[in-house]
Amino acid sequence: MREISLPSGETVRVLGIGTWGMGENPDNARQETAAIHMALDVGMSVVDTAEMYGNGAAEELVGRALAARRNETFLITKVLPHHATLRGTIDACEGSLRRLGTDSIDLYLLHWRGVVPLAETLEAFEHLQRAGKIRYWGVSNLDVADMEELLRLPGGRNVATDQVLYNLTRRGIEFDLLPRCVERGIPVTAYSPLEQGRMLNDPVLVRIATEHGVSPAQIALAWVLRQPLVLAIPKASSPQHVQECHRALDVRLAPQDLADLDRAHPSPTHKRVLEML
Repeated sequence: MREISLPSGETVRVLGIGTWGMGENPDNARQETAAIHMALDVGMSVVDTAEMYGNGAAEELVGRALAARRNETFLITKVLPHHATLRGTIDACEGSLRRLGTDSIDLYLLHWRGVVPLAETLEAFEHLQRAGKIRYWGVSNLDVADMEELLRLPGGRNVATDQVLYNLTRRGIEFDLLPRCVERGIPVTAYSPLEQGRMLNDPVLVRIATEHGVSPAQIALAWVLRQPLVLAIPKASSPQHVQECHRALDVRLAPQDLADLDRAHPSPTHKRVLEML
């Protein structure tokens, strides 16, 4: 699997698994655990979760799933903005560590920006790094102005990613945020790259998928993954869905495919407010 480099120089694989909505129904736990195991089996080693998901239930599910496979995983979780004070971030991280059953988080993100100054949250992240509780830190749902403010802070250039909504129908970041992150060597993590399934009946997507002999989801993922500094974390709550996502890595979109998708879903020609789900 292709890899991209974090600002530290460490590489991560471009396709992982998201867990938004997992862990909330005990009847689904076995299948969701099997999905995480399948993701690791096929090399989708980035596992993304958050303290917000199911009020910690997703982290608990991930912790159980990774109990014997933590060393195979690049683990991401997130702190809620109202916890993102110096003390609050540290306490929230300790809670995530307990639920995840691990001593260290690979990448710890601010879930979105709230009222706490970025400098205070960054101070907490650096404290957690020195304590060995997190390896890297990053942000989520930050637009250009917030990223520029972050990068001006002491240590701000150590930001490892900006995780944002990005898919064929949500291309706003292509106007400014994505190129600026690429220019600075900051990977973008695309959440909801399949628009939670809502785009999969798009007629152009369906036609191109039929021509390639693959599913619309695989075309949509291949479209996201064509970007050189983007990694995608689709939610996949069954082993079959994980395998389908993984096969997107084998899809090669032709120039005509990309042109047809551009006509159906044009790239932005002006600044758009950063979209969130």
